[in-house]
Amino acid sequence: MVKAAITGLSHYLPDYILTNDEIATMVETNDEWITTRTGIKERHILKGEGKGSSALAIPAVRDVLEKTGTAPEEVECLICATSSPDYAAWPSTACVIADALNIRGAMCYDILSACTGFLYCLQQAQAFIKSGIYKKIIICSAEKCSSFMNPKDRTTLPLFGDGGAAALIEPSEEYGVEITKIHADGAGNDHLIHVCGGSVCPPSHEAIDKDQHYIFQDGKYVFKNAVTFMTSAVSEVMEEGHLTLDDIDWICTHQANKRIIESVREHCNAPEEKVICNIAHVGNTSSASIPIALHEAAQEGKLKKGDRILLAAFGSGFTWGSIYLTWADCKI
Repeated sequence: MVKAAITGLSHYLPDYILTNDEIATMVETNDEWITTRTGIKERHILKGEGKGSSALAIPAVRDVLEKTGTAPEEVECLICATSSPDYAAWPSTACVIADALNIRGAMCYDILSACTGFLYCLQQAQAFIKSGIYKKIIICSAEKCSSFMNPKDRTTLPLFGDGGAAALIEPSEEYGVEITKIHADGAGNDHLIHVCGGSVCPPSHEAIDKDQHYIFQDGKYVFKNAVTFMTSAVSEVMEEGHLTLDDIDWICTHQANKRIIESVREHCNAPEEKVICNIAHVGNTSSASIPIALHEAAQEGKLKKGDRILLAAFGSGFTWGSIYLTWADCKI
């Protein structure tokens, strides 16, 4: 049976590093407070006028094309997960990325599923591959989270960083996506929301005065539900595949918060050495967090062909899900 395999992977982090000590000069906090509650020591921030999320994905996509020997004209579909698109409505960030890399004629579109975005992209790529519609698909995540961070909010400012990642998805008979469980429930939308900028609340002086152009997060509620729903999705995947922890080599969850990652691990009774975690130097990069963590793990030599990997994510919406896959001969 044909599977959708990750045959190329790359990521990009901007040069500027925002440390906890620097954040402590902006809001009332300190390195110890941030580290003990989030596990984050630093995050990367995209600087420069006129630079949007596409600037974070373009280098990653270019690197994937070069390392896999894929010509731009061979790309049949490009899907971009982003919660921070270059423009409020159109064109899509996927189209901006494709134009910059001379990808012409391919199907291009964005997915807005917050921190679960990469899993949404991977499931859709799997559907295209298995149906035979496309054979070469680029999925990418591009997140300039700093563009909607409130510089006065000590609860959200330390959490998020900027970053991008990209993967080439191709058919394989041996390796790739085995099981997917992707969900959403809009009942939780008010607890993690970016109010201003859409058709409900267009930009205005009044909205800006109310700080509605920044994200709002009910931290405790989000924490509880992130752990509950990621754990539930992991259980679904393991039940469907009749899997035990012996069938899993690596677990890579959305890098939201070290305590969330640890809570999910504990609920799953997974050993710490099987969990991929890079949040300390990257922060929460929303949909880009999982592919960035995977690429760094691959670069460190941790991921080997045939490794069985369990992914799990949770984000605004609420959206959540889990994917079980086998690692292909991936160009990194």
